[in-house]
Amino acid sequence: MAKEPERWVCYTDGGARGNPGPAGIGVVIQNEKGELEGEVAEHIGNATNNFAEYAAVARLFVVLKKALGKRTKEIHFEVRLDSELVQKQLSREYQIREASLVPMFIEIHNARVADFPHVSFVHVPREQNKHADKLVNEALDRAH
Repeated sequence: MAKEPERWVCYTDGGARGNPGPAGIGVVIQNEKGELEGEVAEHIGNATNNFAEYAAVARLFVVLKKALGKRTKEIHFEVRLDSELVQKQLSREYQIREASLVPMFIEIHNARVADFPHVSFVHVPREQNKHADKLVNEALDRAH
């Protein structure tokens, strides 16, 4: 009997103070048991909210690939984010109308094709994304 694949849950958030303005990202990675595997809080310079949301997902993939190597191809990742727009764009339900987001979309798409065949993007209410949001604010507070 085939073993069930591992299922990890990751939370991402991005935000800008002003839009555009100083921006940060937050990433929370939990393994199948719900244990914290890692987190990221980074200032990314000046950007829009939507760009920061994309940057958080891109950073998540870089961190996962570095930590897990080829195992990323075996694990099912559920990426939860509170931006419905970005979730629907990454799930290919909405077109991307903001030209500055296209390179980020392509970077994420290429990572999915190369290393993350089992990933889903799920929109969650802000209240369910508090840890990642806290990391965004910590990064912005540290930067200023």
